Amino acid sequence: MNGAKTSVPWSLHTLNEIAAKHGIGRTDLVENRLVGMKSRGAYETPGGTLLVKAHQNSSADDRPETGRISSRHFRGATPNCLLRPFFAPLREALDGFSRRRNSGATGAVGLKLWKGTLNVTKRVSPFSLYRADLASFTHGPLTTPRTPRAFINLFALPVTVRPKQKPRQQNNSSKNRP
Repeated sequence: MNGAKTSVPWSLHTLNEIAAKHGIGRTDLVENRLVGMKSRGAYETPGGTLLVKAHQNSSADDRPETGRISSRHFRGATPNCLLRPFFAPLREALDGFSRRRNSGATGAVGLKLWKGTLNVTKRVSPFSLYRADLASFTHGPLTTPRTPRAFINLFALPVTVRPKQKPRQQNNSSKNRP
């Protein structure tokens, strides 16, 4: 943190102090309860908000959606007491997933805090997957003038096919096939 190595508890303590001064990490929401009712939750996690933002902006993460998966499971399980006791199988499984996912995480993410806003100012990693020559849709070593159109057509298939679909008649021989 700030160019120095510190322990996780000390880092979180310091990040809590810094982020709280800037009004970062406050959330007020309506959430679902296990029994089906809604409740209002007001939470303050200033240091945790900084850590999550930094982790989400790691340029070495090849599949950031996996972070959303583990976060969603932690968020959903915690208020429903599924992570208690501390050594619950679900919590241990999610911890193992997080450890494996973060095993190669290294580098730096710069964050600027000001009047309740949190902005990323830099992303640096020796294992960064960002390469301007490959991330662009302009001509490069792996692209041609047809690459952007092919990519767009491929990802647009569900949108273009669905309106043209008509119900299909199935004969008896294909009833059990997908």
